[in-house]
Amino acid sequence: MGLRDYLRVAKRHWWLVVGSILIALGVAQAINMRTTTVYAAHVTFFFTTPSDMAADLYPGSMFSTSRMATYAELLVSDEIVVPLAAGTGTGLTPAQMRERISAEPIADTVMLQVTVEDPSPQRAMLLTTGLADQFKRTVESLERSADSDGPAVRVEIVNEPYLAEEPVAPRPLNSFALAVMAGLIVGAGAAVIREVSDATVRTAEALQTLTSAPVLARVPADARAPAGPGPFVSDSNSARTEALRQVRTLLQTASAGTSIKTLAVTSAVPGEGRSATACSLALLFAETGQRVLVVDAELRRPRLAKFLGRDESAGLSTVLNGAATVDQVLQPWGAGLWLLAGGHPPPNPSELLSSSRMTAVVEEVRHRFDVVIFDCPPLLPVTDGEVVAGRADGTLLVVRFSRTTGAQVTAAVRALHGVNASLLGCVLNMVPPKSTLFPSLDEYIAPEPEARRKPRWWARSPVVPELIGAGL
Repeated sequence: MGLRDYLRVAKRHWWLVVGSILIALGVAQAINMRTTTVYAAHVTFFFTTPSDMAADLYPGSMFSTSRMATYAELLVSDEIVVPLAAGTGTGLTPAQMRERISAEPIADTVMLQVTVEDPSPQRAMLLTTGLADQFKRTVESLERSADSDGPAVRVEIVNEPYLAEEPVAPRPLNSFALAVMAGLIVGAGAAVIREVSDATVRTAEALQTLTSAPVLARVPADARAPAGPGPFVSDSNSARTEALRQVRTLLQTASAGTSIKTLAVTSAVPGEGRSATACSLALLFAETGQRVLVVDAELRRPRLAKFLGRDESAGLSTVLNGAATVDQVLQPWGAGLWLLAGGHPPPNPSELLSSSRMTAVVEEVRHRFDVVIFDCPPLLPVTDGEVVAGRADGTLLVVRFSRTTGAQVTAAVRALHGVNASLLGCVLNMVPPKSTLFPSLDEYIAPEPEARRKPRWWARSPVVPELIGAGL
């Protein structure tokens, strides 16, 4: 994955990143509220070795430097903490004293910085002051030379005990900064894992790879399309309708050199927008002046009659049972469009669709209409869709964006190949409008505001009527 892919994943799963950051900030805030405030007092020691010769300064400095670790350990030894605990009157035990004292040698120097941390700033200063005196006396006592009256190492306090301005714990800004970083890492990781583990079809390239068939269009979702009874179509100027016009154009181009008059519209599973696509394509073919018939071949759950607001009591199942002829159940819908509804659900839909009577019906409507569109059942739950697709000249597979999995698409294509159905192409349906990289139709057809219109440099100057009258 490249940088653009990661950015696209972060944009798609932004709620994971934001949620992780908010959770991390909440945890950091809880920790800050439950953490006891701790103050720190500091003091700095300088170590020297008395010498009368300048040549002895460097060896003395090396001696002091090599013993810095020893002095740091001496600070928390019983030699220091026991008298300090007894002399300060703080009520702390020697073990509690050790937990509060830390030392850090200053690099490339003979200085040692000592820190005493305590919830009480006054007690931190008291312990630091007592520790400075006790440490100075102890070191000079332990480092006293046997053949000299003075100590071999002297301890000087170069920075008197002082209290830090800000508490050392908690550090809200540091905690929140770490929380944001942790939230970003966890959120980004979760987004990548979710993206990698997502087996649904999201791109036209992936769909074309799975089906080995062209993707005729990426049909965007249209929130304005009516969901109740009545025509289940989008506005004429909507982006969804324009994408379906592209499907119509490509299907007409595909059928220019071959005889493709019957088209089966199907999907792998229910809920992919198959019936709405079949209805819309039928209306768009009728707009071109052709005689179009849309057939509801979903005998188990017929829907087209409700979509188009027509009678659903009689239809294809009635014809296949021999109770009526095609002419008796055809219902006109607008100019150039007819509907053959599904009728009452029969007990044996697969057998009816596989019967010779169905073959006769397909041949009859093929000769009577310019375009016949079958709304077929989904391929994976039942075999009805395979039967109808095998009788049609071509098949259009509808795949829903971010819902249909690659395995379902592969199984659907395998089912179509099993009945020698001709897969003309696929439609990636219900694509979020914001996921496309191309300008929307609304942006294209929107009138340009008068204030933003500027005269083009190639525009001609207006002709003055007086000059026309003068023959100029």
